[in-house]
Amino acid sequence: MDKGEPGAFFVYDTLTREKQRVFAEDGETLRFYCCGPTVYGPAHIGNFRTFIAQDLFRRVAECSGMKTMHVRNVTDVDDKTIRDSRAAGKKLDEFTSEWRAFFENDCNSLGLLTPHEEPSAVVHIPQQIKMIEDLFSSGHAYLGEDGSVYFRISSFENYGKLSGLDKREVRTAPSGETMDRDEYSKEDLRDFALWKARREEDGENFWNSPWGEGRPGWHLECSAMCREYLGDSFDMHSGGEDLVFPHHENEIAQSECSTGKAFARHWFHIAHLMVDGGKMSKSLNNMYTLSDLQAKGFVPEAIRYLLLSGHYRQSLNFTLSSLDAASGALTKLKKFDESLGADRPADYSESVARGPTELGPFEDSWKSLLDDLNSPKALGELFGAIREINLDPLSCEEKTRIRDSFWFILHAFGLKLATNDQIAEPPKDVKDLAESRMEARKLKDWGRADELREQIAEKGWTIKDLSDGYELAQA
Repeated sequence: MDKGEPGAFFVYDTLTREKQRVFAEDGETLRFYCCGPTVYGPAHIGNFRTFIAQDLFRRVAECSGMKTMHVRNVTDVDDKTIRDSRAAGKKLDEFTSEWRAFFENDCNSLGLLTPHEEPSAVVHIPQQIKMIEDLFSSGHAYLGEDGSVYFRISSFENYGKLSGLDKREVRTAPSGETMDRDEYSKEDLRDFALWKARREEDGENFWNSPWGEGRPGWHLECSAMCREYLGDSFDMHSGGEDLVFPHHENEIAQSECSTGKAFARHWFHIAHLMVDGGKMSKSLNNMYTLSDLQAKGFVPEAIRYLLLSGHYRQSLNFTLSSLDAASGALTKLKKFDESLGADRPADYSESVARGPTELGPFEDSWKSLLDDLNSPKALGELFGAIREINLDPLSCEEKTRIRDSFWFILHAFGLKLATNDQIAEPPKDVKDLAESRMEARKLKDWGRADELREQIAEKGWTIKDLSDGYELAQA
């Protein structure tokens, strides 16, 4: 690892298996790509752990003074989107547009910065066809007996360099289950689909190509969109750790064989989210969405805080009680902010523009973010600094200096604390529900209390239980 200059930003690189300095290779713009959502239903909190970690990466890069180019795709054609759109009796574009809008609303609620480009897989099918043509002409692709086009893994010497798998080991899915029948070639089970021949279950969802009617393979979509917006080579590629193999491994193979150039310089992967100590599962009823948690009375900012409370390279255990703790931590931050005696601006742009040169008591928190996005350590140091500051009275000048530094760190975390003028008085019907809920809790009628919490959430409010009553806030 190159130590670099003081204040340099380092992130662990999956490819080299060590921390590498983050910088723009072209000297101007840090270009990075994030694998985005498949829009056939609501994203769950495991998905958002990845997106929030990527958002933290971008924020720290920008707070370090870098200009960024952030691309996150939308997968709006694959087996799931086609299956569920047909089941819903809707055209594919109508169905995926609705879920895309739902996802974007969740992102806004969680404080995610909007990517500079959010390309759709469907819109970029011509670019995908062109990439397949390049692979055909260079001998890396072939037409299978089923009419689909496949990538020939044996033609790429470096296949497996990201995941550490030898080509000979690539036979089945990581889970040990047999691969989908149209994802891999009968000629060689390792060879993955670049173009899937039209099937009856695809309905009207097919496009024309030199190899007949069909649709692109999932792996190809990201490669074509990376190339369109970031060029043949770029700085950083990111996604959940489950994408290392086969998705990202296949992206590298088809991209480098198509262009003859190195694909992404670095790779940034985020570990899984656990729920109540186990894997998320629909059958266990623990695959929470943002809406699910809001219905239970939790605000998005508390969810963001909790998802930042564990290091992105380590599994994080998500529980409802830990969300209560996250809510308490945010309350402490708000009280500290209020003690500094000034109205918080609509955004922290002025504090961020001044840069991380004078962070004073928050210097260690910032250094932890620069060192592989160590957010749990950074949060601990943030609260440690606050405890020290609270020990002594501050002058107006000291409050101003500390306030700017505090806002800078808040922006890096993506935590935007509610201001007093953003806190509305709850209407009478919401107050009545809250009072009824408090009575139900006194009687230990927990079922009724949960029903009333959900009714309050449906009206756009959250309720937090306190030792002497409750607190209502707008969701």
